[in-house]
Amino acid sequence: MAAEEEKIQEPDSTGNNTVSDAPDSKILNQDEIDSLLGYTSDDETDYGPDKTGFRAILNSSMVSYERLPMLEIVFDRLIRLMATSLRNFTQDNVEVSLDSIESMRFGEYIDSLTLPTLLNVFKAEEWDNYGLMSLDSSLIYSMVDVLLGGRRGTAAMRIEGRPYTTIELNIVKEMIQLILSDLSTAFDPITSVTFAFDRLETNPRFATISRLSNAVIVAHLRVDMEDRGGKIDLMLPYATLEPVRELLLQMFMGERFGRDTIWENHLMSQLWETDVEIKAVLKETDIKLGEISAWEKGSFLPLDIPPTEQVSIVCGDVPLLRGAMGRKDNHIVIKIDGKAEKDV
Repeated sequence: MAAEEEKIQEPDSTGNNTVSDAPDSKILNQDEIDSLLGYTSDDETDYGPDKTGFRAILNSSMVSYERLPMLEIVFDRLIRLMATSLRNFTQDNVEVSLDSIESMRFGEYIDSLTLPTLLNVFKAEEWDNYGLMSLDSSLIYSMVDVLLGGRRGTAAMRIEGRPYTTIELNIVKEMIQLILSDLSTAFDPITSVTFAFDRLETNPRFATISRLSNAVIVAHLRVDMEDRGGKIDLMLPYATLEPVRELLLQMFMGERFGRDTIWENHLMSQLWETDVEIKAVLKETDIKLGEISAWEKGSFLPLDIPPTEQVSIVCGDVPLLRGAMGRKDNHIVIKIDGKAEKDV
């Protein structure tokens, strides 16, 4: 008789007997499956920043982000320019630092904003597209406190639950225009672009300048004025940077993407010495195959062209020049009148 394998049952924490050595013990339960797939018991449609499992992998792979090395140099120039501009603007010791540069979806960036915040929509005139700048309330109140004579060494007073006043908005607007001017200057070594102030918004829904699923690049800046300061976020959609994408892909300023000047000059010199076969076409006409089969030696093909008809000079199938046909000595010649029109 074959010996039967005995299954050992052990009580679990709930008092129920579980099979320890059975083959079914490797099967995942529902909670483990939900955890693996990224579902939670509280919200089965969680797309927040804490998403895990396969859903996190699938969701993150929907958009591929491209690193733009030259853009990092632009932001490095920007913080140096901003430090000088804000020192002159506030007559105070201002330090500007770049915390990080990251890529994300526009919808994720909007969801990550901490309210209250002030959003500035600006336009890149030459690129005909928009960007977004967000300033947190700490920076706004600190800037107002500094410009209106607040004492040093004390944190800026923060009043919750009220909208920004007209004086605060005007001060912030002037500061934003300084930052946009510095941002335009930071792009000058790469390309000429003008960032123009468009509008101020306090509700992120009214500052939607792109689809929620579109990729954007966000630079997190920090402004410190002794014991006061705050954060500035510069958000540029990849669609806005598309006109200068090739320039931003450079590893260093003035990179030529592998172009070899010596090879280019050699190729140009060889092209000038190349022989090209060209043909002069008197007339093109359509003839039925039956008529061609009736041709015999000595048959005539009427072209129906006047003596002043111009002749086309072609290379392969590409028309190059047009001119009038004539005779010089014992040679048939063509006097060039101009370039031929290409057939569209």
